[in-house]
Amino acid sequence: MKNIRNFSIIAHIDHGKSTLSDRMIQSSKIIADRDFKDQILDSMDIERERGITIKSQTVCLPYKSKDGKTYDLNLIDTPGHVDFTYEVSRALASCEGALLLVDASQGVEAQTLANLYLALEHNLEIIPVINKIDLPSADIERVKNQIEEDLGLDPESAILASAKEGVGIDNIMDAVVQKLPPPTGDTDAPLKALIFDSHYDPFRGTIVHFRIKEGTIRAGDRIRFMSNNAIYKVEEVGVFQIVRVPKKELCAGEVGYMIAGIKTVSDTRCGDTVTHHRQPCDKPLSGFKEAKPVVFSSIYPVASDGYEDLIVAMEKLKLNDASLIYEKDSSAALGFGFRCGFLGLLHLEVVQERLEREYDLSLILTAPSVRYRLMMHDGEELIIDNPALYPDPTNIEYAMEPYIKAAIIIPDRYMGAVMKLCLERRGINKNYQYLTNKRLEMVFELPLGEVIYDFYDKLKSITQGYGSFDYELIEYRLTDLVKLDFLINGERVDALSMLIHRDNAVGRGRIACDKLKDEIPRQMFKIAIQGAIGGNIISRSTVSAFRKDVTAKCYGGDISRKRKLLEKQKKGKKRMKMVGQVMLPQSAFLAVLKTDTD
Repeated sequence: MKNIRNFSIIAHIDHGKSTLSDRMIQSSKIIADRDFKDQILDSMDIERERGITIKSQTVCLPYKSKDGKTYDLNLIDTPGHVDFTYEVSRALASCEGALLLVDASQGVEAQTLANLYLALEHNLEIIPVINKIDLPSADIERVKNQIEEDLGLDPESAILASAKEGVGIDNIMDAVVQKLPPPTGDTDAPLKALIFDSHYDPFRGTIVHFRIKEGTIRAGDRIRFMSNNAIYKVEEVGVFQIVRVPKKELCAGEVGYMIAGIKTVSDTRCGDTVTHHRQPCDKPLSGFKEAKPVVFSSIYPVASDGYEDLIVAMEKLKLNDASLIYEKDSSAALGFGFRCGFLGLLHLEVVQERLEREYDLSLILTAPSVRYRLMMHDGEELIIDNPALYPDPTNIEYAMEPYIKAAIIIPDRYMGAVMKLCLERRGINKNYQYLTNKRLEMVFELPLGEVIYDFYDKLKSITQGYGSFDYELIEYRLTDLVKLDFLINGERVDALSMLIHRDNAVGRGRIACDKLKDEIPRQMFKIAIQGAIGGNIISRSTVSAFRKDVTAKCYGGDISRKRKLLEKQKKGKKRMKMVGQVMLPQSAFLAVLKTDTD
């Protein structure tokens, strides 16, 4: 156990976590150079293209130190995005230390702070690393000052590195061995192991990633998951070295995998405790909680005959993504589909892209929504996330919506623009503080419903990419909620409906009507597009009709002849409007989500 080190790499998005992992894997020589590829731990195409880690990975790196001993370094890679904070916290609970990566040109950002606090909650030993020192814009002294002032860490202990160029990798590996404590635990005690991730293998079932805190596990053992009391027989245990390497047994302090004939990923819950069935441990490890979705949207196939393919695709995707929650849904405009719950907007985008790419589907997504609590006059509490389920407003006593605490770090020259953006989104400025003489941390309390549309994109635009944003859910608060419906040619389109604060309804309704006007193709009759709250029409746009020149044959003569023909055309158009149907293109549904007027 003295020769084991369990550690993680934490950083803000795009500060070089995956590149550093690549260099450490290369230096440990567990994979031949000809088989190596960049971002080797990121297995999905979306991860590679976007440069983000969505699914955390684990790898065991053998390292021969300067004193001649060989150490097993267990690197538990974590996702960087705020949507996956719970997975990051479980991965950190499996470690004794962490490398805190800071970009030499960008400096300390919002998630650097958030992930540091997560690591300190688990009492981890922190080693600061300043990455990307090869960049022309690198300012090492400024970043050292930020490490001291913002993070409260010793800047002189920071290791200078360039993961891209391979500079300082040996120093990092040596620091992991020298500065991080070895794991502790009794190999003879009852088994107590923490699940921090799992993935689905089509041939072997669910493969569970776990860290053993106490005891020993071998193939053939009967084990129990403490959250749901499910009992399984272990078929194989081992460690990850890019490929799975089976072992006879895993003991306290080790990180590895287990195969036990588990059919679905959702049976293995992140943060759960594994123990022996016959000799269970006295209590589970603390910190377990169910992954709760915060953003909801409905997914429909573009063509109604694509529903069967969508069912198969959702079932297969659920095998690989335990945090995706869905149930069957139907819409008068779009037919059959699914109502899905996501961990956040990035999770929604990832699921949509994976369905479209991996299963070759064409999809329509409805406007994302959050979960509202409605208290009725009869004392009943309703929790709704779908505008279609919104009850009669006369029966509602009051409504509550979720709020978040957002930490935004920006250069101080953007303070006014960020303040304006947050106040437009009904934010409350709690406090702000200067981290350095030119960098500012602003803390706002914002309604989550205002953030899920395009807040992050707007923040990046107004701060020219320098703004960083991190948030956590805090509580539900009273709100003045209304249901905004859209009528196309007098017909209510339920898939376009949204739940919104009354103050924003008129502005959002006008913008959405104008956007729909641009997207809906013209017909031989006028199409009225209306935004409505209940029976009140609050906004309107009209798609003008094509006009066939019926007077073209009249070369002259009395004006009454032309009028007669135009009156005849008018009657015909009126009749067309009564029976005329409007086809909505896919882009019309996306247009409603855009809140700006450009």
